[in-house]
Amino acid sequence: MFMELSCKVISVDKVFDEIPEWEYLLHRKLNFNEGDNEIEPHDSSNVEELPIDHPLASSEERVPKINMEFDTKDASYNFYNEYAKEIGFSIRRHIVHTNISGRILDRVFCFECQGQRKIDKRDVIYKSKCPMTRTNCGAVMKINGRYGAKYKIIRFIAEHKCHNLVGPERAHMLKSHRRVTHVQASQANDLDCSGITPRASFSLMSKQAGGREKVGFIFEDYKNYLHSKRTMQMKFGDTGGVLEYLQKRQLDDPIFFYAIHVDDDDLIANILWVDAQMKTDYACFGDVVNFDTTHRKNKEGRPFSLFVGVTHHKQTTIFGAALLYDETASTFIWLFDTFVKAMSEKIPQTVLTNQDVAMAKALATQWSGTYHRLCIWHIY
Repeated sequence: MFMELSCKVISVDKVFDEIPEWEYLLHRKLNFNEGDNEIEPHDSSNVEELPIDHPLASSEERVPKINMEFDTKDASYNFYNEYAKEIGFSIRRHIVHTNISGRILDRVFCFECQGQRKIDKRDVIYKSKCPMTRTNCGAVMKINGRYGAKYKIIRFIAEHKCHNLVGPERAHMLKSHRRVTHVQASQANDLDCSGITPRASFSLMSKQAGGREKVGFIFEDYKNYLHSKRTMQMKFGDTGGVLEYLQKRQLDDPIFFYAIHVDDDDLIANILWVDAQMKTDYACFGDVVNFDTTHRKNKEGRPFSLFVGVTHHKQTTIFGAALLYDETASTFIWLFDTFVKAMSEKIPQTVLTNQDVAMAKALATQWSGTYHRLCIWHIY
């Protein structure tokens, strides 16, 4: 599913069994543009008949038909999405036309991997190419609401080509069939506030639902929900308390340095602080730095990062500390750049980190002359 596919039949179960769930989800996070190629018409005579034992073979009322009507556009999407789940594929919203008031006149729902990727104009020697995910499948359903209050199906293509359908045991992993309901969100909030780890919370919800395939979402969706609602966001009053503490430290110690990074919503995202002793130790022993982000609280989930070194007595010393919102490349770029400014523009000669891609990207950008090595504890 994540390589360039041809019309050759491939065993879906074999592909899914060989790919870990986390890697499958990683490749399923796709972005599609509205300007994709329009769907080419297909000959209806080539539409394959459903097998007798197929779930929809005895449920014709759940199969889209021309002139079938819906009260709302969401109802039509949910209907087609349920059909897609039973067949074994995922859908997405495609082309749409609206009137002046914003009402949708017509909408196209298509297969998630519909279309063809544009020609890559980058250098041919560029090695980090994205896997081919478009299959140019023409399965589509189009609704029209121009001539009445309801939406009517005016086009439906059931044929799938150049890809395999997913079995019922795998359908819950497809993108359009994953959703966190309000009840599940409320339960997730309670579990998170109780200090239970996300993995244990998801395992509990899976047992209550009768299996992971019946939860309605996967573990990655659960973690994304916790991040999206900003469980790591500081509680009311904590922001003022942190600022008051940092300002007090700076008054007591004029050499004390701190920096705050805010996000697009003007909310505190990252904090870095360095005191006088840290600056002195870094000036003497800052040639080799170990950057560690493995410290984390389960409740807040904010990475606590340390710049650590070793003195001439082989004692551990801290050069700086930071509270981060996430572990993305942009966050590390800000952190490394700010840390160097706090240390009078002195860049370490060697830095030891874990095997984090975003961290490596930030180091190559900000500290290009520094030797980057991996900590042996993370390798073994």
